[in-house]
Amino acid sequence: MSAPLVHDDAGLGLLGRSVAELLIARGLSIVTAESCSGGWIAKVLTDIPGSSSWFECGVVAYSYEAKAALLGVQPQTLQRTGAVSQETAIEMVSGALARYGASVAVAVTGIAGPGGATPGKPVGTVWIGWKRRGGYARAEQFHFPGDREAVRRSTVAAALDGVRRILTS
Repeated sequence: MSAPLVHDDAGLGLLGRSVAELLIARGLSIVTAESCSGGWIAKVLTDIPGSSSWFECGVVAYSYEAKAALLGVQPQTLQRTGAVSQETAIEMVSGALARYGASVAVAVTGIAGPGGATPGKPVGTVWIGWKRRGGYARAEQFHFPGDREAVRRSTVAAALDGVRRILTS
């Protein structure tokens, strides 16, 4: 069992550095596709000096239109399942990897609150997707407690931890 994730700035920085070290050691690069985290994953990663050698780009896509135009999410998927769904997370991560040329992608879409909840999708519901070039996309649903900042911090931590896991498996 892994140690619990620390969501303060120092803990997120440690997670980011561990991802960076793995990317560098493997000669890989990363792209982020973010909705509810608003670019926070990209910020944690680009806070690291030298990140330009392994950080390809970050896309923040909140609206349906942006998810479709920037990440290739199908309008039918958004209409059928909504932005906060496994299908959307999979299409976001796959589109980011296909469009932006990195080796690894992570995508997040969720409801950080305080508003935005819908039946079956309460505040704190987040889908995170991961994909390595040549591999299959996978997505996992999370339910994070707390206010908007707590949900976003938890999202960043879980997203980076998932990148770390796929780089070591």
